[in-house]
Amino acid sequence: MSTNDIGTYGVALAPVAGAALTSRPDGCQLLGTPLVTLDAVAVNFGNVQALQPLALTVRRGDRLALVGANGSGKTTLLRVLHGLLPCTGRRELHGADAAPLVVAMLFQRPFLLRLSVRANMMLSLWLRKVPRAERAARCASALQRVGLDGLECRPALALSGGQQQRLALARAWALRPDLLLLDEPTASLDPSAKAEVERLIAQIADEGTTVVMSTHNLGQAKRLSTRVAYLEGGRLVVDLPVDRFFGDTLPPEAAQFLKGELPWH
Repeated sequence: MSTNDIGTYGVALAPVAGAALTSRPDGCQLLGTPLVTLDAVAVNFGNVQALQPLALTVRRGDRLALVGANGSGKTTLLRVLHGLLPCTGRRELHGADAAPLVVAMLFQRPFLLRLSVRANMMLSLWLRKVPRAERAARCASALQRVGLDGLECRPALALSGGQQQRLALARAWALRPDLLLLDEPTASLDPSAKAEVERLIAQIADEGTTVVMSTHNLGQAKRLSTRVAYLEGGRLVVDLPVDRFFGDTLPPEAAQFLKGELPWH
């Protein structure tokens, strides 16, 4: 499979590595099994440093929200976690039971081919090398899960924005990912569609899929995450449990961002 295929259909496979106990910078131990470990990871686009050296561990069961202004590095960090961008430093993926880690990513604007809903689903499963005998069942189950059953033959590009995002979620969920990366998954949706996509994300996380999501919506971060990381200028400034992010005293730049988004604080 080419790098382009991986980026388009949101599937990344990686070798197995051992699990280990991790610690936060504040000294609190974290017992979740690591899925992705970044150590001194940085990204440069020519003379522009899009991501300054940072350390981050995503653990099984995390619901991590990445927040920050446009250009803060959220999308770059998601792409590094996926493996779509070259970076300096160390990026390590951890599988389980001799199986590779499966990572799926939804981009802010879902990439859909000029094919039917079903064909978009089936092609993704084929690229993931899902056995032929399983593809139809996985496709039907995923479309039913997101409320698109009955629309299998409709052109994917004829769907509404909310339906296209639900199709993208179905396509990712059908791959049974260990880690689901979401880049502003509800940014362009109306309130009703946004609520439906949030509900689906919460259900997927409740069933054990680890989720990392970038968002400008702090209310969404509060509703969906267990952990919030704030980025500014390519730096990882804060990484805290959600209750502490919204309740503790934060560094000045993070506090200012929070105050700007939630003026009643």
